[in-house]
Amino acid sequence: MKPEGMALEGLKILDLTRLLPGAFCTQMLADLGADVIKVEQPLTGDYNRAFTPLNKVESGSFLLLNRNKLSVTLNLKSEPGKQILLDLVRESDVLIEGFRPGVMRRLGLSYETLSEINPRLVYCAISGYGQDGPDHLKAGHDLNYMAEAGALQLFGRAGEGPIVPGLSIADVGGGSLMATTGILAALHARHRTGKGQMVDVSMHDGAISWLALHAADLLFADIEPRGGERPFIGQAPCYNVYLCADGKYLALGLIEQHFWLRFCEHLQLDQLKDEQWPTGDRCLLQKQVLATLFATRSRDAWVDTFKGIDLPVGPVLDVAEALDAPQARHRHMLQHIEHPVEGLIPQLGFPVKYSMTPCSLRSPPPLLGEHNERVLGALGYSSAQLDEWRRTKVI
Repeated sequence: MKPEGMALEGLKILDLTRLLPGAFCTQMLADLGADVIKVEQPLTGDYNRAFTPLNKVESGSFLLLNRNKLSVTLNLKSEPGKQILLDLVRESDVLIEGFRPGVMRRLGLSYETLSEINPRLVYCAISGYGQDGPDHLKAGHDLNYMAEAGALQLFGRAGEGPIVPGLSIADVGGGSLMATTGILAALHARHRTGKGQMVDVSMHDGAISWLALHAADLLFADIEPRGGERPFIGQAPCYNVYLCADGKYLALGLIEQHFWLRFCEHLQLDQLKDEQWPTGDRCLLQKQVLATLFATRSRDAWVDTFKGIDLPVGPVLDVAEALDAPQARHRHMLQHIEHPVEGLIPQLGFPVKYSMTPCSLRSPPPLLGEHNERVLGALGYSSAQLDEWRRTKVI
């Protein structure tokens, strides 16, 4: 059951996306109270359903990205499938798609076509490089967008070249979150104007926009930032990670001078306190001093050493430790929900807390086409018609 007074209560969203960027966006909107209908390809569904690791039947990543949604199956290459989608569009506030530019137009389902049917429709297209420009049809994934945005070179050690980031930064930061922001802003504009609009989200653009801190080096000092070569990306000893005696790591985030001075005083490192941001050989020497020191104790012993001291110093946790940490548990960042096939499954909590319109985990990730009768029946289609469409693979 949906609690009363949720932030996006009454908002109807059609989700035509596959994989991570669109799914994370629409799960956030669904958690906020929107009614999200996930439109999937018959028989196979969202590609993410097949990704490893599998739980019992469903993919673990699918189960973590699709709660609070309904699933219907539609073959959008068939004429009945297109007509059903048009019927859904008439009753929807938002449509989100993640196809390569031009696909929806070739299907006869472009923004121009859909906005004629529903002028209030907010149409959000998430793509790699946007709907126009010389690269708009280029294939890509998170790693490509990061590479071509100038962001990938920020990861790695000095002189060793870039590494593959452990998070899908362009997909989520440049795609999911930018799409969520764009959709909510367009809905606010519609409240004033009465009209929907096209929201063009480029994951490449989004990754570039995340460069603000590091692009300052280039744009204002003509310094090209690379991993391990600038203060906040691995160069500075005071803002770095250190190996401990047990093979685990400790993270220092000592940016402010008062934190650095307190750190040096606490560990009796008087020889370092007057040089927080060394360069060249002095930087290497200071790193070695700290590395040698932290290698003398286990990570948790160092954590205990800093307990009660107001310093941005803490353990590098693995995922299991992070999800079980007292702060994460207090903030309900690991929850569980009952699934009809998979049983009790874990879910990552919603990251924003509200005082008046709290989010909720209302329903588990849907089975493929689980809500065909519920959604399409509400449009007036009969059970006999649905059976015929199943036979002809329309749904």
